[in-house]
Amino acid sequence: MSTPAELPRPGALPRLVSFYHDVVAEMRKVTWPDRPQLQQATVQIIVFVLVLGALIALVDVALQAVVVRLPALLLGR
Repeated sequence: MSTPAELPRPGALPRLVSFYHDVVAEMRKVTWPDRPQLQQATVQIIVFVLVLGALIALVDVALQAVVVRLPALLLGR
């Protein structure tokens, strides 16, 4: 059984140019948000990060309390 002959691979520069043209073509297809959509998304992200930070802080405080009190409870102090 014979193996098919490999086609020569184009050089780095033609591949880079082709990649650039593909990127430009894809970027033209992108639908960019308008200013109100961008502002709404920014506010939502900021609120989400603040809520998540508050939840992590609460869990941290609760775990600190457990870790500090647990040895005292186990050792009977």
